[in-house]
Amino acid sequence: MWWLFALLSAIFAALTSILAKIGIEGVNSNLATAIRTVVVVGMAWMMVFITHAQTGISEISRKSWIFLILSGLATGASWLCYYKALQMGEASKVVPIDKLSVVITLALAFIFLHEQFTVKSAIGAVLITAGTLVMVL
Repeated sequence: MWWLFALLSAIFAALTSILAKIGIEGVNSNLATAIRTVVVVGMAWMMVFITHAQTGISEISRKSWIFLILSGLATGASWLCYYKALQMGEASKVVPIDKLSVVITLALAFIFLHEQFTVKSAIGAVLITAGTLVMVL
C-alpha cells in the first residue's frame, strides 16, 4: 500500500509545481511560501483531528521532537528555495533539479541511516543525475 501513497505523493507534487508556477506570478516568493505553508498546516491538523491522533502528542519523545523540528526547518528552507527558483526559472528545469533530492537522500541514508547502497541504487542514482542534466542543459 505504501507505493500507492508514494505515487499519489508524486502526482500531488507535480500538481504543486504547476499550480505554484501559475500562482506565484507577481507574488513575492517568501510570501507565497508562507501562504502555502498555512494551508499545509491547516490540512495537517485537520487530518490529526479527523484521525484522533492528537492524543499521541504527549507520547512523543524528546529525540523525536528535536528531529521533527529539524525536519520542519529543512522543509521550510527547501520550500523557500524551491519557490524562489520556481519564480525565477522554468518549472520544467527547476523541478528536475529539485528531484535530485532522491540521489542526495540515497547518499544520506547510506551515511547516516546505514541503509544498503546496492549496485541497483548506484545505477538508479547515476541515471537520475544523467536524466536531470539532459533535461536542464
